[in-house]
Amino acid sequence: MRFSKLKKQIDEMLQKAIKHIRWRTSFLSHNTALVDTKTGNKKQKPQFFAYHLFGRKVNHLLPLFEDLETGLHRSHMKTTLKPYVSLIALTSLLATSATTILISTILYFILQLDIFSSVLFGVGSGLIAGVSAIICLYIYPYYRADKIKRELNNSMAFTASYLAILAGSGVTPDVMFRSISKIPQKLAIVDESRIIIRDIELFGSDMTTALEQASKRTSSERFKELLEGFIATIRSGGNLKFYLTIRSQQNIESKHIALRKFSDTLGVLSEFYVTLLVAGPLIFVVMLAVMAMLGGGGFGLLDPTLLLMLLTYIALPIGSVIFIIILDAVSPR
Repeated sequence: MRFSKLKKQIDEMLQKAIKHIRWRTSFLSHNTALVDTKTGNKKQKPQFFAYHLFGRKVNHLLPLFEDLETGLHRSHMKTTLKPYVSLIALTSLLATSATTILISTILYFILQLDIFSSVLFGVGSGLIAGVSAIICLYIYPYYRADKIKRELNNSMAFTASYLAILAGSGVTPDVMFRSISKIPQKLAIVDESRIIIRDIELFGSDMTTALEQASKRTSSERFKELLEGFIATIRSGGNLKFYLTIRSQQNIESKHIALRKFSDTLGVLSEFYVTLLVAGPLIFVVMLAVMAMLGGGGFGLLDPTLLLMLLTYIALPIGSVIFIIILDAVSPR
């Protein structure tokens, strides 16, 4: 009789353990942005391919990219420093080779330039493309981290107000962030909340420890201040609703100030756009067209017709893309 009761208790404990494991697996696969099956998808294959291709050959390059590890950590990119440096090396090599071959072929076979000028201009373009690839991949983690920072800053009013409402209803802090993590919209604060819940549910951290790790990890000073105040209020036994309400009012005022500053910045950017990408190219197009009709000389090995094509099909699109990136970087959401 005792043996059957003991067996029944063991079966019940096993069933509870299995249900708990299934719940955690379901939570991580559906509600967590970082710990899921995405580690084996196609997005990370180029990094692993580059790592296996170069291996230890990039070890001497790691000191040059040592500060990049902070950007990778803050940008939530699911990779480490060595595979990413391998990806930078592979991308720069491919960009240099492809651009050199493509530009040399176009100049020699299509534009009928002599072979020396075609190869020389192709090699120069390839080196520029390789350096540009290195710069872009180096900047990308910081750009992504800055994008997360701006999204967090812009959502602080919503976050503080939402947390104040939850605090007023008497729920616990872990339930607050779990509620935010279940919001279906793709927001930076949702991803941060999912990481906090991941640290609690998967790694066994308590609430204050998970919040402290999030405050150290984030690049947003406003979000860091919110979390530090949240932690201090919990430890001191203060009124969370009152604290979050004050933070919400402060963030709304900061949002109004940021929008007024952006209107001034947008006026300056519009003047730059008109000068550099509208009036300037028109002047060069007219000048190069007149020089081509009159048979005037170009700039060294480049004739006016080639310069006109480079300005129209290369310089203007690249300038427009750069302006769009700058506008996206400074615009609040």
